[in-house]
Amino acid sequence: MLDYLRPRRQARREVFVPLQHPPGHAQADFGEAVAVLGGAEQKIRFFVMDLPQSDAIFVKAYHAETAEAFCDGHIAAFAFFGGVPLSILYDSTTLAVAQILGDGTRKRSALFAGLQSHYLFTDRFGRPAKGNDKGAVEGMVGFARRAFMVAIPRARDIDELNAMLQERCRERQQAVLRGSEATIGDRLVVDRSAFSDFPAAPFDACDKRPGRVSSQALVRYRNNDYSVPVAFAHREVIVKGYVDEVVITNGAEEIARHRRSYETADFVFNPLHYLALLEQKVGALDQAAPLQGWELPDSFTMLRRLLEVRLSQKNRRAAGKREFVQVLRLQETFPLEFVHEAVQEALRLGAVSYNALITGPSP
Repeated sequence: MLDYLRPRRQARREVFVPLQHPPGHAQADFGEAVAVLGGAEQKIRFFVMDLPQSDAIFVKAYHAETAEAFCDGHIAAFAFFGGVPLSILYDSTTLAVAQILGDGTRKRSALFAGLQSHYLFTDRFGRPAKGNDKGAVEGMVGFARRAFMVAIPRARDIDELNAMLQERCRERQQAVLRGSEATIGDRLVVDRSAFSDFPAAPFDACDKRPGRVSSQALVRYRNNDYSVPVAFAHREVIVKGYVDEVVITNGAEEIARHRRSYETADFVFNPLHYLALLEQKVGALDQAAPLQGWELPDSFTMLRRLLEVRLSQKNRRAAGKREFVQVLRLQETFPLEFVHEAVQEALRLGAVSYNALITGPSP
C-alpha cells in the first residue's frame, strides 16, 4: 500500500518555477514578534518591505497592525530606500483590499487607495493561499524575526526600537549573499536607478473620522477618549489618527494634539484644556481628573499655598484658588519654562498675586 501511495502523493505535490526579479520592484507584508519596551514585554507588529532583486530589506515596528501603520510603513520604506518602487506585491490583506469582487477584481481600501494614487506605484496581489507568489517577502518576515528579534529586543520605547531595526537593515547591506558577487548595497543601487521620484508633497497617512465632543470636552477615537479645550464641547470635529498622534480639528482649526494611546478605555488629557472651566469652578480643582499626575515644579505648589494663606478666610479661599488657576492659564500663551521663571521671581520678591506676576512687583 505504501509503495502505491508514495508516488501518487509525490506526483500531487506542487512544483514551483524559479523566479527572476527585475530591479525596481518590491514586496510588502506585516509580521508579529515580541519586544521589551520600557521594561514591559509586549507583542509588536512589524512592517517589512523587501526588494527581491537586491535583497535589501526595511523593517519598522508598530504597536498595532492598522491601516495608518501600513501606509506609514510604506512612506518610511520609500525614504529608507531612496525612491518609490515601480510596483509592490501584497497578499490580499484587508489593510489594502476592502473587498474582492466576484470577477476577482480587488476594491482597495480608502486609505491605501490614497497612498497608491499619491506615489503612483502599481499594486499587485498574490493568489490566496499561494505563498510562492510572494515568497521572498514572506521569507523576509521570518528572517527579520529571527535575525533582528531573537533574542527579544529591548528598548526604552518603540522609537528607539525602530532606530535599532533601521541600523540593522543598513548593516545587512554589507552582506554578499549566495549566488551573488556584489553586496546587497551595491545591488540596491541598481534598484534605485529604476525607482520613481518622490512626489512634491508627502502623503498624509492618517485615519480620518468624524467625531462629536462630549459634555466633558472629550472625543472618542478607537475606544479611547482624548480631550479638547472646553470651548469646543458639544461640537462636531474631525479626528485624524496617526501612528503616534491623534489630531483633532474643528473646521480648518487644529484644536488638540495628543500622543496616541494603544490601551483600551484610556483617557488622554491635556490639563490646559480644562483651566478655563476650572477658573469658574474652582471647587473642582483638587479632584479634577485632567490635572491628576500633572507634574509641575515645586514653586507652583508653594505659590498656591501662599495665595490661599493670604486669602485665608473661608469665603475668600476660593479667590486664592482662582488666582492660582489664572497663573496656570499663563501656559496657554507662554511655555512652562517662562511661567516657571516668573513664579520663582515672584516668590523671591514676595509678590504673591496673579497681578504682580504678570505686571512685575511695584517699586
